[in-house]
Amino acid sequence: MIHRALLTSLCLLATSAAADPMTAAEFEAYVTGKTLYYGRSGEAYGAEIYHENRRVTWSFLDGECKEGRWYDEGPLICFVYEDRPDPQCWTFERGAGGLIATFENNPDSTELYEAQDVGEEMICLGPKIGV
Repeated sequence: MIHRALLTSLCLLATSAAADPMTAAEFEAYVTGKTLYYGRSGEAYGAEIYHENRRVTWSFLDGECKEGRWYDEGPLICFVYEDRPDPQCWTFERGAGGLIATFENNPDSTELYEAQDVGEEMICLGPKIGV
């Protein structure tokens, strides 16, 4: 269940002004070793664990997790995952309340905002065993 504080935080972040796009070095320094939760349009969107060596674990908060990695391509931070090898490229900016991520593969895409103090752990349920 989404906490009221998360929704309030997301709404506040949506109105905060962003800075210039982060470089890969700035992004790496900010995210490595953290689990960040992201929201879109006032609702929870997903979470990502940022491991060493630019490895990541992503979840839409549905218990399923995807392993991947990120790399920089010019000003973009691109992600590839085990089930999706086509790059998903973003620009990241530091806003007043955290990161603001803009999906660059689709210019009409909504921005994602880093949610603060979610108070929930990202859970990965493991592989599904067939029937």
